[in-house]
Amino acid sequence: MTTLVWFRSDLRLADNPALAAAASRGPVIPVYVWAPEEEDGWPPGAASRWWLHHSLAALERALERQGSRLVIRRGPTDDALAGLMAETGADAVVWNRRYEPAAVARDARLKRSLPGAQSFNGALLHEPWTVATGAGTPYQVFTPFWRTLRSLGPPQAPLPAPRLARPPCKPPSLRPHDLGLLPDVAWDGGLAACWKPGEAGAAEALDAFAKRSARYADDRDLPARPSSRLSPHLHHGELSPRQVWHAVTRCAGTAAEPYLRQLAWREFAHHLLYHHPASSEQSLHPGFGSMPWRDDPTAFAAWRQGRTGYELVDAGMRQLWQTGWMHNRARMVTASFLTKHLLIDWREGARWFWDTLVDADLANNTLGWQWVTGSGADAAPYHRIFSPERQAQRYDADGGYRDRWLGGNHRPPPIVDHTAARTRALAAYDAVRFAGSG
Repeated sequence: MTTLVWFRSDLRLADNPALAAAASRGPVIPVYVWAPEEEDGWPPGAASRWWLHHSLAALERALERQGSRLVIRRGPTDDALAGLMAETGADAVVWNRRYEPAAVARDARLKRSLPGAQSFNGALLHEPWTVATGAGTPYQVFTPFWRTLRSLGPPQAPLPAPRLARPPCKPPSLRPHDLGLLPDVAWDGGLAACWKPGEAGAAEALDAFAKRSARYADDRDLPARPSSRLSPHLHHGELSPRQVWHAVTRCAGTAAEPYLRQLAWREFAHHLLYHHPASSEQSLHPGFGSMPWRDDPTAFAAWRQGRTGYELVDAGMRQLWQTGWMHNRARMVTASFLTKHLLIDWREGARWFWDTLVDADLANNTLGWQWVTGSGADAAPYHRIFSPERQAQRYDADGGYRDRWLGGNHRPPPIVDHTAARTRALAAYDAVRFAGSG
């Protein structure tokens, strides 16, 4: 009994429930389908495509070491999978679930049309529909969500990588290079210097972080200190959250709790997106339909290029451009500056992050931007307007983070006065608050 294993955001062999289930019933045909047009307006951005190219190449090599082979096809996904089942004689197709609206709709369609179709949970600690309030409704606030999640106990132990039987045939396949994922212009040198995509690189990153994870609570808000840097590996599925949970707990014991809480924020983001599928495009707070966002291309360009004149903001945006990643404290400060100091729509910022982040995850990106803006579930108070200078003094007191990313470059004057911007933002947010209460 031959099974197709449809890889997506789960580019690993270990703790891969779909792969393990397929291997237990017989030969496996691993397949990846490139169909960005099916992502409902959110195809992978440039940084994510760069990562995907290298992660697919790493998965190819890992499968070849087992005597198997990754078959790469172009979409439409329905035609690619149905065609491959006919070519190989496979009688079943399995995959690990995704929770973005377009993926949920496509998975439901494929289960109706493909024989032996089955999906598994390989991306979350718990499915979004299994964590609910006492009334059976989705959570809107993180803290009670976390309490309920924690009460469920630790996740199951990760599965080992299965032994794969040689596939019964070798269907024609594209190679990662054929997908055109790499940039035409060589801007990706900083990414290559910072990251090692693939399951082996993910395992190295997890091992390095787990050994220092007991210090996470002290270091997490200081952008100059090492962070976990596991988010791109989690997003592309080179690591599972179960692997991370158990590795950190094993090394840090009770001191692991602050980082486990961060894993739970990832769960909460997927919980919200699953139950509010329009939230990547629409503010959850109804009053934000009347928010007087400003159209200011010059200010938006200055923000993107790290030329706002506020050093912590500019350092974060330059770190993003050079490495495809930004420390979480800097993400909050840069996002707050765009939406509150400049009054530019959060969706504009979310789109920029989507294109430039190697960990651009729709659920996490949406939650982060709506939280900072004050427009989402469990959002920051509308009157919380970060002072970039105070944030720098508090979290980068010796200037190490700013010096690293700004260097000796010219540091322009501020493009907006903090006090005036704060007054303008509070007036705009007051209008939204009163509109929402009516």
